[in-house]
Amino acid sequence: MPTSATPAIERIARVLAGRQLSLNGGGSDPHAASAVDASWKDHVDDAYAILHTLREPDAQMAQAGDVAVWRNMIGAVLERPVD
Repeated sequence: MPTSATPAIERIARVLAGRQLSLNGGGSDPHAASAVDASWKDHVDDAYAILHTLREPDAQMAQAGDVAVWRNMIGAVLERPVD
């Protein structure tokens, strides 16, 4: 299974920053990559809040896979601090 080298919290925070800054995400900057690089850490708390919300899968998610594995995976992310 492919995995990402970038931590999940950072990826979520970058998406949140991109949505705020990038023209593609609702912001005004057509070339927001460097701005996202500079500001994603401002969105880390929001990224943690999103994952806290996702700790418990909904019924559709539970039907698709192993709930215990899901909880363990999300729990592992929530236990690891962002550098």
